[in-house]
Amino acid sequence: MPHVPEPVGASAPPRPNAIVMVLAFSGIVVSLMQTLVIPLIPQLPTLLNAKASDTIWAITATLLAGAVATPVVGRLGDMYGKRRMLLVSIALLVVGSVIAGLSDTLTPMVIGRALQGLAAGVIPLGISIMRDELPSERLGSATALISASLGVGGALGLPAAAFLAEHADWHVLFWVAAGLGALAGVLVLTLVPESAVRSGGRFDLPGAAGLSAALLCLLLAISNGAGWGWNSALTIGLFVASAVVLVLWGWWELRTTQPLVDLRTTARRQVLFTNLASAVFGFAMFAMSLVLPQLLQLPKSTGYGLGQSMMVMGLVMAPSGLVMMATAPLSALISRARGPKVTLMLGAVVVAAGYGLGVAFMSTIWQLVLVSAVIGAGIGLAYGAMPALVMGAVPVSETAAANSLNTLMRSIGTSTSSAVAGVVLAQMTITLGPISVPSADGFRLVMIIGSGAALVALAFAAFLPGRRPASATPATHPVSAVPANAAS
Repeated sequence: MPHVPEPVGASAPPRPNAIVMVLAFSGIVVSLMQTLVIPLIPQLPTLLNAKASDTIWAITATLLAGAVATPVVGRLGDMYGKRRMLLVSIALLVVGSVIAGLSDTLTPMVIGRALQGLAAGVIPLGISIMRDELPSERLGSATALISASLGVGGALGLPAAAFLAEHADWHVLFWVAAGLGALAGVLVLTLVPESAVRSGGRFDLPGAAGLSAALLCLLLAISNGAGWGWNSALTIGLFVASAVVLVLWGWWELRTTQPLVDLRTTARRQVLFTNLASAVFGFAMFAMSLVLPQLLQLPKSTGYGLGQSMMVMGLVMAPSGLVMMATAPLSALISRARGPKVTLMLGAVVVAAGYGLGVAFMSTIWQLVLVSAVIGAGIGLAYGAMPALVMGAVPVSETAAANSLNTLMRSIGTSTSSAVAGVVLAQMTITLGPISVPSADGFRLVMIIGSGAALVALAFAAFLPGRRPASATPATHPVSAVPANAAS
């Protein structure tokens, strides 16, 4: 059955503004899932009639499902249609939100949250659709915008989720998520064309199973290691299993004719160092989300806590998301003038400076707003440059898979950040009545680590090629699908 790149009745070329706005909105909706349950975390054991140690799966399930789905959905998008897989991902988000909205016990909540996590591939799929459909002069700013939506949705969703959690039944959070997902699906269905660029071929099921198993072992160990004990047999066993499976998976991917991830392409200097920088940036980005909310909500009796409500905390964090979105056009402008390498390096410097400010300024609300805004600006610059770097080094037929792998690297960095910060804050505490809370020096150390991570990303970016590859600019109209064997 032939595939046409535009729906019946659409203009030719496709309407760039509509495509960009719909895909950016879809990315923001998906990224909202990261912060959706944060206001509920202290109440989850009561709300779900479960032990606190078990309710953490309402968060972990989303993380694990997203990590597994992102590379798989990206490859399926390259093979069978990016818009088709985008709609499938959004449908899973809606179904998961409905299940969570109907739940009053832990099991359906975890199932619903896992289905929400399976929508994590929406952002890399959206970037890939833009490469196929947009005129070259619009591509840079558009990909920067949707890439930044990964942070925008999380930052803006926190105050909204806090407001709903405080003033409505908690199930409303998930019904709102379902409604937004349904709206995104309708908009994609009516306004976004299906790309004619497809790789075809056969799906690498052993490769998908191997990568999924390795990621599950790795992320389970990272996210639960503190609770199980970093020296426990279970934690160490999962790390070892992850390493062994990754080696076997790499061996398979290098020998199969149609791999899930083309490791030879991934090993190219530009792709490799962009992905390494992405992982470290994911680490740096999440450090802010772990420190600032706690500083804002700890009681003033600690001497450094600000004693604010969840709602105020959300409002303090929200400007970082707005700054990320505002910085996206600037990121594209710098990339066009100096190349995405320079933009990525500049973003790393700004993030490092933001955490440096945080070490010195953490005693008032306006100082924390400033810190989050500066870090948000740096993340917006860097995240806008990463898709351009990846797309400049991979064939058009592998765009979705390559962008999905880049997004996965950010997620691994984020998970690692959570584990490292958790260890630091658990070790550096003060006694407040009958409980222990993280100390001011612990928060400062996490921000120093975040600044150091940004400087590591700067070092990785320095190894990228200095010139902007011409292949990063696609033709306005894709003319044909690229066979998988030709793409590799």
